Amino acid sequence: MNLRILLADDHEVVRHGVRGLLAGHPGWEVCGEATDGRDAVNKALELKPDVVVLDISMPNLNGLEATRLITQALPQTRILILTMHESEQLVREVLESGARGFLLKSDASHELVAAIEALQRHKTFFTSKVAELVLESTLRNKSRTAEEGGPREILTPREREVVQMLAEGRSTKEVATALGLSVKTAETHRSNIMRKLNVHSISELVLFAVRNNIVQVA
Repeated sequence: MNLRILLADDHEVVRHGVRGLLAGHPGWEVCGEATDGRDAVNKALELKPDVVVLDISMPNLNGLEATRLITQALPQTRILILTMHESEQLVREVLESGARGFLLKSDASHELVAAIEALQRHKTFFTSKVAELVLESTLRNKSRTAEEGGPREILTPREREVVQMLAEGRSTKEVATALGLSVKTAETHRSNIMRKLNVHSISELVLFAVRNNIVQVA
């Protein structure tokens, strides 16, 4: 079965360029195009794509809000955010919205295919410049748990498994099924992890997982 991809950008030349980069990749098809954020949500609900390549700055509804609506309605759909800007705060907002891929438009020509391949494998993808930004920020601002001596080490092997799955975008129910646990037990693991790491959102958990090599950054 083909990987179905929806393109959403208000600039036709960008959509045309992205489509061209994807053309010819075996097993992939562009199933539709959207011209603004609201159109992206409507097309996603109609077409139910596997991946949405979404510009962060669009009229009617910005990419972050569109991502939130799409991931709420279609939790299996993976979102790759395209942007011209880079900052750790923006990375946090992108992850909080439910997207698991972050690609600078300046890097799209040589990293777009790799980004979609990563999302297809349920991995997290940061453009290389952003991955460096996150790692540099970690060196500047060590978390309280890191200062206490090795945040990875305060998690059990099972908790690290749960962290990886949550960071890759799995729901608590999906984590429970994959690990042969009850949903209640998976929820308990999640609560314990958040408490141990002193994090309060999935975006913070994803950043922890990236910084500590628990998830692969393509």
